[in-house]
This record gives sequence, C-alpha cells and structure tokens, in this order.
Amino acid sequence: MLDFSILSNYKQEFLSGFAITLEVSLMALVGSFILGAILAVMRLAPFKPLNVLSRIYVEFIRNTPILIQVFFFYFGLPALGIQLTPFVSGTLGLTVYTGAFIAEVIRAGIQSVPQGQMEAGRASGLTYMQTMRYIILPQAVKIVIPALGNQFLNLVKNSAVLAVISGGDLMYQGDIVSSNTFVVFDVYIFVAMFYLLITIPLSIFVNLLEHRLAKTG
Repeated sequence: MLDFSILSNYKQEFLSGFAITLEVSLMALVGSFILGAILAVMRLAPFKPLNVLSRIYVEFIRNTPILIQVFFFYFGLPALGIQLTPFVSGTLGLTVYTGAFIAEVIRAGIQSVPQGQMEAGRASGLTYMQTMRYIILPQAVKIVIPALGNQFLNLVKNSAVLAVISGGDLMYQGDIVSSNTFVVFDVYIFVAMFYLLITIPLSIFVNLLEHRLAKTG
C-alpha cells in the first residue's frame, strides 16, 4: 500500500513542483509550436539558404540529447556573460528541442496539402508568406493534430530534465522528498500521478480537437 502520509506531509513540495512543471510545459508548448512552424516554412521556402539553415538546425537538435541543450543554456551561456535561471534555461531547452520535432511534423503536413492550393493563392495575388499563413498552414496543422499531440505529451514528460539543474519541477521536488523520507517507490508513484494530471487532460483535448476538426471537414 502507498504511504499517503508522504503526500499530505509534503503537499506543498508536490504542489509547487506541479505548478512549475505545468508553467514550463505551457510556455515551451507555445514557443515550440511557433518555432516549429517557422522552421517548417523555412524548410520549404523558395530560397535555398533558408532551406539549408532549417535543415541543419532540425538535424542537429533532433540528434543531440535534450540534456545537452539545457546544459548549454544553464552552464554554457554564463561563459558568455549571460546568466539564466534554471526555469528559463529549462524552458528554452524544451522549446528548442521540441521545436525541431514539431518542424518535421508541420513540414509533413504542408507537403500533404495539394500543390494547387499554393498555386491558387499565388494566382489570386497573395504573396508566398500570405498564402502559407492563410491557406496552407491552417490545413497542414489540421492534418497533423495527432502527431502534434504526441509531441506535446513528450514535451511534458521531458520537462523532468529541469531536475538536473534544480529547476524546482515535479521530479526535482520528488528527489527532495525521497531523500528526506528515504522512501523511493511511493514518492515517485505520486510524482507520476501528478504528471498524469497534466498529460491525460492534454491527451483528451487533442483527441476531442481531432474529432471536432474531422466533423467540420
């Protein structure tokens, strides 16, 4: 049986970690979606330097550990005179990392939109960016909602990386409670339950959004 007295005795620590994890996840979610959309458009833009730049970014970030990227912001930037808090470093690391994966998801969505849509937009007098913004991207995002949902769920779980830089998140607070109580199993079960309070509603929302968009055609 789980020792629920741990949950009640360290309620403040768990709630604090939950709030920070939720805040970091929401900020990184918005930031990574915007970054991913920009990178996807760059990858397909009719200007080769942008294509190359986007591809280099995506391949480099996707093929290096998120921990290294968080360490770069927290330990690397101070060498350049830029001091960031653990919260900011973790948020930026999550944004940069997840943005690369979202870029590939959105790129696939854009490429699945019939080419005639772009040609029709340009023929009607819209610029490339206007056509992409008002015609192509809305359709592309609608197509890849399930894949985006998976990336957002991964982002929430990856937020545990903040624990290694004392980010105050759920995992960090779990480590503190575990060291204070000398209990491991129960503490991390409670931590997992708090993560589920974020991921399950997010998963349900993505599924409902997918069904709603499917019904509207």
